[in-house]
Amino acid sequence: MDVEQIKQRFGIIGNAPGLNRALNVAAQVAPTDISVLITGESGTGKEAMPKIIHQLSSRKHGPYIAVNCGAIPEGTIDSELFGHEKGSFTGAHDQRKGYFEVANKGTIFLDEVAELPLPTQVRLLRVLETGEFIRVGSSKIIKTDVRVVAATNDDMLTAVQKGKFREDLFYRLSTVPISLPPLRQRKDDIHLLFRKFAVDFSEKYRMPPIRLTDDAVHMLINYNWPGNIRQLKNITEQISVIESERTITGEILHHYLPDYTSSNLPVLASKGDSDFSERDILYKVLFDLKRDLTEVKKLVADIIQSGGSNISNEEKNALIKRLSEGSSDKSYSVPVEVSKAENEYETTDYGDDYLDHIEVEESLSLEDREKELIQKALEKHRGKRKYAAQDLGISERTLYRKIKEYGLK
Repeated sequence: MDVEQIKQRFGIIGNAPGLNRALNVAAQVAPTDISVLITGESGTGKEAMPKIIHQLSSRKHGPYIAVNCGAIPEGTIDSELFGHEKGSFTGAHDQRKGYFEVANKGTIFLDEVAELPLPTQVRLLRVLETGEFIRVGSSKIIKTDVRVVAATNDDMLTAVQKGKFREDLFYRLSTVPISLPPLRQRKDDIHLLFRKFAVDFSEKYRMPPIRLTDDAVHMLINYNWPGNIRQLKNITEQISVIESERTITGEILHHYLPDYTSSNLPVLASKGDSDFSERDILYKVLFDLKRDLTEVKKLVADIIQSGGSNISNEEKNALIKRLSEGSSDKSYSVPVEVSKAENEYETTDYGDDYLDHIEVEESLSLEDREKELIQKALEKHRGKRKYAAQDLGISERTLYRKIKEYGLK
């Protein structure tokens, strides 16, 4: 089956080279039992690829199970995947089969696979290599014949380097990698997808489909789409339901595109395989600021301790003026005393502890920043962890762990 036939059968919209290559690789690998790792940003449609692989394989008549690894609590994920025996832990009232046992002769899709805890990764590696697993609380080995397709929007190489993901499991899962391009790299497909969604929602809500003017099309194509296809679909549905006018201008569309101006800025290009998030960039700026302040503190300490003999009176006056202008900010002010009569620094021996007098009160700790962001997200969503996790761009399980780690309520 060629790429165009796959698109027609599974309702795939678009002609971007990256999309066509991903579909072609999926079709080539489907008849085999090789493990596949699908990568791409959130909202790029990764969940469609394992369905295509399953339906084009000899396992298409077997079960297909999709598991969101990030939505299952760490304490129960082993039981969910591999099953448990009666009485193996509190609440285990009956014997239960896990997904790997139920999906025998079929395909199992592990979404957000990077969220798996390390002990579970060991169990998964054994299944992939030997086809064997053991239920929680049992010593009996169970055989299974399952095709594993995994997906993630994380940088797996970075996770491996940080020790959050096993290197051997990564290479075992990514026997055949498939990468889906973000929507901003599929500009010719954006309007096609919009029109498809508009027709779908017009049929769903029994109303005429919306249409875009030329300026709205230009705005749509040049938007950055951080949420990719999922965001485009949601915005199309909003406009279809809310707007009574069926012709949508750029002015109307502008109200539905969050932070259009800032989102349309050039994307930060990263070197190599590293990928900087907005939070990482903020941390880098803060660390650079802290380093600069430290250098200024040392410079001022040296000048005052030496009596300012190495600089002219003009340079002293310029430095004093700059420090005075910034003195309204108590967090960064430097105590400097000046003799009005001689217009010179008052030579006071502060000793080695002088730097203790010049402190930055604002905490630049990564943990403090992370804790503050989590607390704000929880307050914003009134304690609803699901929406707080979505706002922070992390899984619910990770948020639960962070709340417990920082002792948040």
